[in-house]
Amino acid sequence: MGLLYDLSTKYKTLSIVGMAKNAGKTTAMNFLIEEAMDDGVFLGITSIGRDGESTDLVTGTEKPKIYLDQDTIVTVPTQLYELADAGLEILKKTKYSTPIGDLLICRVADSGYVQIAGPPAAMDTKRVCEEMFGYGCELILIDGAIDRKSIASPETSDAIILSTGAVLSRSMKKVVDETAHIVNLYSIPEMEECSARTIIEENNFDDKIMLVSQQGQVKKLDLTTGLGAARYIDDAIDENTEYVYIPGAFTNSVIADINPKKLKKVKFILKNPTKIFLNPMEWGQWRKKGFKVSVLKNIEIAAITVNPWAPSGYTFDSEALRNAMQEAVPDIPVIDVRV
Repeated sequence: MGLLYDLSTKYKTLSIVGMAKNAGKTTAMNFLIEEAMDDGVFLGITSIGRDGESTDLVTGTEKPKIYLDQDTIVTVPTQLYELADAGLEILKKTKYSTPIGDLLICRVADSGYVQIAGPPAAMDTKRVCEEMFGYGCELILIDGAIDRKSIASPETSDAIILSTGAVLSRSMKKVVDETAHIVNLYSIPEMEECSARTIIEENNFDDKIMLVSQQGQVKKLDLTTGLGAARYIDDAIDENTEYVYIPGAFTNSVIADINPKKLKKVKFILKNPTKIFLNPMEWGQWRKKGFKVSVLKNIEIAAITVNPWAPSGYTFDSEALRNAMQEAVPDIPVIDVRV
């Protein structure tokens, strides 16, 4: 039994997330699909965006096709239905629309290649998965074809498989460091169960920046993003402020102008780690300054796939890359799906 079988005993939905285009995400998807065929795992396949086309629609580079075995459950928009090499039986026309037609849930009647797509919103993806389970799926793989940040969201799936590789940099060390940084971010501790967490969850319906005092009082700023808002947040923090909830993107501009004493005093709360846009150096600098952050929900990484080949032509030694990555993230399985 392979990796996919082991994962199917722990999770019901897995998102495949690429660190960048051409990081090997589609290759990883095909590897897992092949394992499912070998191990008899009844798969469902869907996507945020579109995948399975032979040429990347953004970069123009050649892409692996998605080959699906008989009885696999898959989502396909109406405009892609006729383009499928596989024979597809329509099980249901869903209520979800995409730029390339209404979304269909299909069963693969005859094995072959399929261009897959799904609803663009993470919550709609979750609802589609629930419908697909109704057709007997044991595990659903969700491919992130366009927006890799949204597909990593913990609202989308139980865990993610992170695909990384040489495309990130000609320096193997930088590839490993950047991947380990994402792993560290996604593992940020969740906010403890307490009255303040309950207050935040009950009052974050309008996605406004929110300050919660030690006494449980809520102060909302008329801002839906913290970008460039550091001085407004700084003005709002007083001696009683304990938590600052930031609903949107978290960058240097969110905290750059906050008084260092205030920065050490409060704890920042984020929806999930995909909201953080700080590179490894920036992250380390803020942590040294006493910056504290937790999330309402972190992200579980089930496995990491590495691709030692870059489209521009340079490669790493597969074993060296895999070993270096495994040393950096010892608690997560690391595989090269091409080996």
